[in-house]
Amino acid sequence: MTQSFLNTGNIKRSNGDTEYHPLLPFLPHNASILFLGSFPPQRKRWCCDFYYPNFINDHWRIEGAVFYGDKEHFVDRERKTFRLPDIIRHCTERGIAFFDTATAVHRLRDNASDKFLEVVQPTDIRSLTLQLPNLKAVVTTGEKATETICRYYGVDDIPKVNGTVLLEDGLELYRLPSSSRAYPLAFDKKVEAYRRMFDRYLERTPSASSNSLL
Repeated sequence: MTQSFLNTGNIKRSNGDTEYHPLLPFLPHNASILFLGSFPPQRKRWCCDFYYPNFINDHWRIEGAVFYGDKEHFVDRERKTFRLPDIIRHCTERGIAFFDTATAVHRLRDNASDKFLEVVQPTDIRSLTLQLPNLKAVVTTGEKATETICRYYGVDDIPKVNGTVLLEDGLELYRLPSSSRAYPLAFDKKVEAYRRMFDRYLERTPSASSNSLL
């Protein structure tokens, strides 16, 4: 049985005004990359109980294309969901961690747009990074998350897409293009952008598949 990453306590105390983060941080001890988004979409938009749960978000298709040469690698098209056990195994083995820059928000509109999120309680990011002794980079895929992290660390120079800035103690902030289909960039170009980031921070390992790119 796949481990649950639902934060049931937060789900229960969320109300019409304030949403508390519905997922536990995913922090493999070997992680060299920590993805920090803004906040998950409403649960009615989820197809699985993990990060990037919206079936029309392409994050897991991008990772499938980068690592296995197949954008459908993590996709269960028949059930319109993602193959969560495979995702957990992949991220644990590769050392890819996930959480968000807010632990509580007000959602100003009934949609998943970052621009309608009001942060009630920002994440204590150092409490996450201190749990990851091999961490090299915090990675964002959106403007709100990037700005929130820069504000947290007192960084004035907000990186552009595909750019980096130094945070502290050698830790970098790397900004990627959004995996949302609303972001105006071709899928193949997103794949190439993500591949460059993974090449920068992940150790290359012997491929288990002839199609694996890392």
